[in-house]
Amino acid sequence: MFWRGLLGYLPANVVQGVVGMLAIVLFTRVLSPAEYGVYALAFTAMSLGHTLVFTWIEAAMARFYAREAGSASLADHFATLYRCWLAAALVFTVTASIAMVLWPPSALKAALAVGLASILGRSLIKLIQERRRAAGEARAFAILDIIQTAGGLGIGLILIALGMHAAGAIAGSGVIAAIGLLWALPGELRRGQGGHFEAARARAYAAYGVPIAASLVLAAALATTDRFLLALYLNDTSVGIYHAGYSLASRSLDVLFIWLGMASGPALIMALERGGTEALKISARQQASLMVALAVPAAVGLALVARPLADVIVGPALRVGAARVTPWIAASALFSGLTVYYLNPAFTLARRTGLLLGVMAAPALVNIGLNLVLIPKFGLDGAMWSTTASYGLGMVASFALGRRALPLPIPVAEIARAGVASLAMALAVMSLPSQGGALELMEKASIGAMVYGLAALALDLCGLRARLGVMLARRRESLAA
Repeated sequence: MFWRGLLGYLPANVVQGVVGMLAIVLFTRVLSPAEYGVYALAFTAMSLGHTLVFTWIEAAMARFYAREAGSASLADHFATLYRCWLAAALVFTVTASIAMVLWPPSALKAALAVGLASILGRSLIKLIQERRRAAGEARAFAILDIIQTAGGLGIGLILIALGMHAAGAIAGSGVIAAIGLLWALPGELRRGQGGHFEAARARAYAAYGVPIAASLVLAAALATTDRFLLALYLNDTSVGIYHAGYSLASRSLDVLFIWLGMASGPALIMALERGGTEALKISARQQASLMVALAVPAAVGLALVARPLADVIVGPALRVGAARVTPWIAASALFSGLTVYYLNPAFTLARRTGLLLGVMAAPALVNIGLNLVLIPKFGLDGAMWSTTASYGLGMVASFALGRRALPLPIPVAEIARAGVASLAMALAVMSLPSQGGALELMEKASIGAMVYGLAALALDLCGLRARLGVMLARRRESLAA
């Protein structure tokens, strides 16, 4: 299931990666640095609101669908979850409306209002996607995700051109979500026909999902507090510079981790449900090895090409500062990805989601404290130092508490091999001249990838030599036939 999922989700993640980079390219050029900062703040608030109110329902859909699929109670599963969503949406709408009435007029208020309104459609689309992912419907998931990702960017650019500025950049995702619901939602609602809302089921889902949502709110606070404090201590332009560098690194690695996570999450659940702990450990070790083999060189590579990558991707007014931020956020994104997509699933698989609160509380609080101390003194540097240190602490906390929930294997040998291969890549790239721009980026990226690949082959990372041998044998057999 894992390898089939990797192939099935690949198109969606390629589009996410391309569109994510295009968003940075275009938004940092069509918006002023201050407007880009407002966009960053509103997008952050939108993500926090979504996570706080709706993520627990999405988590319950993802975790319990496999158990309910094919049973007589499947309709009750859908009926309960969608009525929980409706109740949450009503509370959220009233609360957000009051907040917007009280908020003083500003460009940020307009962007916030649009972002909060967009959450309703985005959360329903996400619920549909989680059901498709849990069911292993990779193609259906990918189609919907591609439409949402590419359509949101396109509509956002149109709205910016019509004069909506930062609010237009935010509104694109909400508009395309509403359009997608017109054809995706009716079929999902039919799955709940004949089902009944069950209060006991809802309480069980909440007991599972609310701690996940709370931990993700803490994770979001860990990832976003720096922007609000930069706005408080510095200005919107500083937020824009920081967000550009942050996005350049985090989106690049997030696409990789999300791709792996889309396939690994359902595969781990299936392995545990059908084969028990031993089957889970076999699947987990395989997935962790691949994750390390891909993510470690990706993070190191981003740090090595931060300046030429910023020259190509980021608008002129933001690129120098963004290049300074990128290497630190690349390390942060590596720590975060390994934590969220490999270490933290121990708590959801064991259904001990309450421990997630402890995992995220410590780094989130440390991050706030470090930012309060370092940003006034060091500005952008203080924010990026705080972020990296906090994510490193979060990874250590997740590993330590995860041993109490459901110990997952740590592929120490593969980590060492990936580290040595990445070191070889770094030495090769650092020896190349720095002429700047696209030429330097292409040269360093291609040579770095080649050196890492050769080193990985020599070290037999993830059993690469055996896999290549099988592929070559199959190729010879097909040619002989």
